[in-house]
Amino acid sequence: MKGKLGSSFAIACGLALVFANTSLAATVVQASGAASPYGGCVQAGQPGTNYPNAEVEPQVAVNPTNTSDIVGQWHQDRWSNGGALGIAGAYSANGGGAWNDVTVPYTNCAPGGLPYERGSDPWVSFGPDGTAYSSALSFDGSTNRNAVSSATSYDGGKTWTAQQAIVAYTTSQFSTDKNSTTADPIHAGVAYTVWDTLTSQINNPDARLHAAQYTGPAQFSKTTDFGATWSPVQTIIGSGNRQQTIGNVIVVDPKTDVLYDFTDLIVPPNTPFRGARSNAELAFVKSSDGGATWTSPQVIAPFNAAGVVDPNTGAPARVGDGLQEVAIDGAGNLYAVWESSTNFDKNVKQGVGTFDNEVMFTNSSDHGVSWSTPRAIVGPSALPIFTPTIAVNASGKIAVTYYDSGSLSSTNTTTWPVDYKAIYSSDGGTTFSGTPQEVAGPFDLMSAPVARGFFLGDYEGLQSTGTGFIALFVMTNCNLSASDPNAAPTGNPRCGPASSNVTATPNTDPTNVFSATLP
Repeated sequence: MKGKLGSSFAIACGLALVFANTSLAATVVQASGAASPYGGCVQAGQPGTNYPNAEVEPQVAVNPTNTSDIVGQWHQDRWSNGGALGIAGAYSANGGGAWNDVTVPYTNCAPGGLPYERGSDPWVSFGPDGTAYSSALSFDGSTNRNAVSSATSYDGGKTWTAQQAIVAYTTSQFSTDKNSTTADPIHAGVAYTVWDTLTSQINNPDARLHAAQYTGPAQFSKTTDFGATWSPVQTIIGSGNRQQTIGNVIVVDPKTDVLYDFTDLIVPPNTPFRGARSNAELAFVKSSDGGATWTSPQVIAPFNAAGVVDPNTGAPARVGDGLQEVAIDGAGNLYAVWESSTNFDKNVKQGVGTFDNEVMFTNSSDHGVSWSTPRAIVGPSALPIFTPTIAVNASGKIAVTYYDSGSLSSTNTTTWPVDYKAIYSSDGGTTFSGTPQEVAGPFDLMSAPVARGFFLGDYEGLQSTGTGFIALFVMTNCNLSASDPNAAPTGNPRCGPASSNVTATPNTDPTNVFSATLP
């Protein structure tokens, strides 16, 4: 939060860095601010470990009326066991060249915030008139209260108002998760929010997923008055016992106004030792009447996501496995990417050197009736590749960003070098660039906050700017040498375990959010 040492000093001073390879270069700018806006917010009596100045899991949106206007949001001051002190954000008026930081009123740490202790899973989207819509999870760490909340900006992300709970519960028998919000690209004032609600007869969140009975349907609400109010909750994908959805994301056809909700559909037998295949399936439903009615789920492919561990130490990273990223172009063509493994077996616990990772891709040119055979566009690799994100620009060019551990040596057990990379397709996904673009890095993943593993976010942000793209992503503030990424870093207090309210370390600024303008 207070600027990185070495090369990152330029970012903290408002300058830009260029990370270059032999073919492409990216201009990288720090988007998160010099200090946490919630640093003075004391939250006593909550379980878990809090990491001050840890920003993770950003999302980004571009104003269609002026693509130089961009907004982003992220977790601010992450907890180990869910959520953050609040949701913070920023806006740019020059295409990501510089950012101005703001607070977002989803928790009691933010001015005018909703009366909850934690925030999580921010999402942002612009409507065709320049209205920006946001959603997040608002919940407590000390009680079981939880909600899906919304806020709206009428000034390009400078301020966020109309904050409210779309749905709220007081018991963990109903637990909301993985919300997303999409503005209708045709109708001003209209936006859609989706999420899953885990429902159980047991009022104990730690026991719920081990219980004999639970469900997790996909639920939906819409606004037609520019975020002033939201419609009653509607279930759009039901789920049977010990089934659920997660990671629901809507895209809207900009010509026909058809809505597509993509999800991770977890189906039976969702129990150990009953078959080896993945029970998590990439699926979607669609609506041709603004969300009033929806089709039955259509399965596209199994996720076969094995997660990520350091192959040298066995230490886990929490990443976007089991979550798809989707995009739609101006002609209504659909695209999806996700993390997968060629040797997935749900009955084998992943260990050192057990699984590989790859980025899978599929597309549909007939509005979801049929899909191309899923194929790896990155990997497979024995070194972790994770959290892919996809977007398509106005000319139909596709960009896919992802984290890559390809520079990790087999003998390095003290750092985990990671780079942020991008590949592109100009032919609808038939081929992708053979040489990835080095967007940023290398940096040390071991210096990240820990939330069931080293954590940068379940999602990262990527959107079209018309002719190009804007990426919003997280790196640790422990820069590594580009010429020798496995060399031990020296002289940087931001390297090493992240400081927390439980254990103080010199690394008091573990992560920041960065933007990169991509071609």
